[in-house]
Amino acid sequence: MKSLFLKKLNYLTNKNILLAVTGGIAAYKSAEIVRKLKKEGSNVRVVMTKSSQEFITPLTLQALSGNPVKIELLDPKSEEAMGHIELSRWADVMLIAPCTANTVAKLASGEGDDLLSTVTLAYEGTLILAPAMNQVMWRDARTQKNIKKLKKEGTIICGPASGEQACGEVGPGRMVEPEEILKNLSLIFDTEKLSGKKVLITAGPTQEPIDPVRYISNRSSGKMGFSLAEAALEAGAKVVLISGPVSLDCPKNVHLVKIKTAEEMLKSVMHHVKDSDIFISTAAVADYRPKFPKESKIKKLRTKKSISLEMNETTDILREVSNLKEKPFVVGFAAETDNLLKNSQEKLRKKKLDLVVGNDVSSEEIGFDSDYNEVLLITNEEEIFVKKCSKTILSRKIIKFISNKLK
Repeated sequence: MKSLFLKKLNYLTNKNILLAVTGGIAAYKSAEIVRKLKKEGSNVRVVMTKSSQEFITPLTLQALSGNPVKIELLDPKSEEAMGHIELSRWADVMLIAPCTANTVAKLASGEGDDLLSTVTLAYEGTLILAPAMNQVMWRDARTQKNIKKLKKEGTIICGPASGEQACGEVGPGRMVEPEEILKNLSLIFDTEKLSGKKVLITAGPTQEPIDPVRYISNRSSGKMGFSLAEAALEAGAKVVLISGPVSLDCPKNVHLVKIKTAEEMLKSVMHHVKDSDIFISTAAVADYRPKFPKESKIKKLRTKKSISLEMNETTDILREVSNLKEKPFVVGFAAETDNLLKNSQEKLRKKKLDLVVGNDVSSEEIGFDSDYNEVLLITNEEEIFVKKCSKTILSRKIIKFISNKLK
């Protein structure tokens, strides 16, 4: 059981956890939550209410998280860097621990009069609460009504535990221990929707050599492909990631294959696709390569103002996979600057895809090099718009969409 628990905690690696601390004596446990999350490799940011600062200082949580603690809703410095909207978009999951009876009531009624409540209103992901209050307050009918309403809306309630409280009374209301909270957090990412499936993903650009020091390439950071690899892993799949040259850390337990050219990517894909259930092509593969790459560096000559390169078309990897007799579920990405829907639908049809993810790369706020994106999920039966969110959250939505299609 211990090894299984440790495996599940691995799902917290590289996750963005937004911790909100409210005014209860259990706030001292928040420091331990931050410490344990950082130990598991999570990125942690902290929001504190004014009353919580009576129990634990912002400096303590700032030192443990490595990030400034957010306190004020109308803080000009905060709004310049990461306001309540950006903070809500950054988070993969939001945890309120401890969560007082007053905070429970505010969340249930939809108030937005401070930074914490405003962030929750703007947040669209999973919200988890770790209640902490006097046992009479927990049993109060109004508190239970509020808890029931929040559960119905999808909020996860972790605890409370029962036992001796700071006031000397005994009963339900103690905040559960940090270990239990981390276990519940990890379960959010451990969906097992693709358990037993093999997912093959391509990411990043390819580099087609002109000479030993120059090459032709496409613009790609690889972020989308790497995020999809992590989301597929969370869903229980065995993941093979074939990537061109990028500056990203590979998710743990993902089989990474590094390539440079389109030809190398093609060979690797055709080798691994044989036993794959899903193929997701996010790589920006060069459409053409120099026909005669030079063995030595091409020198700049004063007598020549220009040079010409003869180019050959590279093999269309996505089409090759789609034409397999026993093909996997095939997903392609359409990076377009105009006519997004029309061009994406044409790609779906021409390349015989099961799903095409169309994204507009003309905007600097999404797509290339950005941590955010918004896309169209297009199949032969439907078109679904996914509004702007982090590529991490988007990847989970895409993986969930694919798993539902497979079912």
